[in-house]
Amino acid sequence: MRYQLINNEFFIRNRKNFEKQMQENSLALFYSNDQCPRNGDQYHPFRQSSDFFYLTGIEQEKSILLLAPNCPNEKLREALFLLRTNETLEIWEGHKYTEKEAKETAGVENIYWLDDFDAALKEVMSYLDNVYLNSNEYIKFFPDVETREIRLGKIVQSQYPLHKYHRAAPLLAKQRLIKSRQEIELIKEASAITNKAFRRILGFTRPGAWEYEIEAEISHEFTRNRAGGHGYAPIIASGKSACVLHYTENDKICREGDLLLMDFGAEYANYTADLSRTIPVNGMFTPRQKELYNAVLRVMKAVKSYYIPGKTINDINNRANELMEGELMGLGLIDKDEMKKQDKNNPLFKKYFMHGTSHFMGLDVHDVGSKDEPLKPGMVLTCEPGIYIPEENTGIRIENDLLITEDEPIDLMADFPIEAEEIEALMNQ
Repeated sequence: MRYQLINNEFFIRNRKNFEKQMQENSLALFYSNDQCPRNGDQYHPFRQSSDFFYLTGIEQEKSILLLAPNCPNEKLREALFLLRTNETLEIWEGHKYTEKEAKETAGVENIYWLDDFDAALKEVMSYLDNVYLNSNEYIKFFPDVETREIRLGKIVQSQYPLHKYHRAAPLLAKQRLIKSRQEIELIKEASAITNKAFRRILGFTRPGAWEYEIEAEISHEFTRNRAGGHGYAPIIASGKSACVLHYTENDKICREGDLLLMDFGAEYANYTADLSRTIPVNGMFTPRQKELYNAVLRVMKAVKSYYIPGKTINDINNRANELMEGELMGLGLIDKDEMKKQDKNNPLFKKYFMHGTSHFMGLDVHDVGSKDEPLKPGMVLTCEPGIYIPEENTGIRIENDLLITEDEPIDLMADFPIEAEEIEALMNQ
C-alpha cells in the first residue's frame, strides 16, 4: 500500500459499533471484493470493498470477516479468514498477509486461513439464530454481474436455510454517514493531493493540449503523492464535451477559446476527494464565459448556507434550483413570462442545470446516504452547481467538498483556486 498505515483502533471501533447494532444471538459475514476479470489471463486492478475495508483495513482478495459476539467459542467471536500463501503464489503474485501483519492491520486477534472457514461457520451457525449478510444497496446502481457478497451469501443461505437472515448494509450505512476524526484526516489528505494536481494543470493547459495529456498530468501528481489513483473516472471535457455530464473519453483536443471542465479527485487510503473546476483553455475567460462562470460561483457560495444540521440534500437541491433559476433569467437563458407557463414537473431551468447539487462522499465518491437524511456534524458532502449550454459549446461546473459541523460547514477545499481572476492569474504566470 502507498498510504501510511492506519491505526487499527479505527477498524476495531468500527466493528464494535456495528456489533452494537446487531440483534442478540447473531453473526455477521463480510466478504472482500472480487478480482474482476479483464481478458485473457488479466484482472482489473483490485480495489477492496468499501465496507470490508471500513471494518478491517485488509487490502487483499478472497478474505472473509466473521463477527459473532455471542458465540460461546471466544476464538470465533471475531475472526478473519485469509488466503494461505505458498512459494509459488509469492513468486507469481507477490506477498500476501501473514498472520502477524493481518493482526497489526485489522486489530483482529483470531486469524485463520480460508481452508478453516467452512468448519468455523458450521460451529458458529450451530450456536446462533440470526445471520447478517452484506450487499451494495446504492439505489441507482444496477450491475449485471453478481458480487462475491451476493454469490457466497446465497451459498450460506442454501446451506443453512432455517436461520433468520438480515441486511447488514443499513447498519453500516448509518455508521459510515458520520465520519470519524481519522476519516476526515484521510479525506483532507486526498483533497490536498487533488489541490496539487489542479494547480499543476493550471500551468500546463494551453490550446493544442489533448484532454488525455491533462489527465496524465493529474495521474502523475496523484501517484507521486502516494494516492492510490483516481477516486472515480476523471472527466476532462473541453468545449461541447463539457455538456455530457459523465464524459470520460478524454480524447479531444483543447482549442483556443474553449472552456475546459474537469471533475476529478485523488483516492488516498480508499477515501476520495471530489473536485470540479472549469478553466479557459487559453488562460483568459471571455466576458460571456466569465459571466456564466460567476453565475455558477454565486449559486455555490449562496447555497453553502444550507449545509447545516437538520437540512437534507433535497433541501440543498431545491434551494440551488431556486438560485439557479434567477441566475438563468439574468443570463437571458430563460424568460420570465415563459416561466409562468412552465410545466412544474419539467421546469425550464432543467434544460441548463439538470443534475443535483450535492451527494455524500467518503470511501466512495457517491457514498452511502439518502437525500432525505437530515444532515449531522461529521457528514461530508459535495456542493456542485453547474450550467450547460450546448448551443454555446459551454459547460461549467464548480465543486468543493464540505464538512458539516454544529455551525457553518467547513470547506475542505477552501484553499483551492476558485475565483475567475485567480485562475487567470495562475494560468498566466
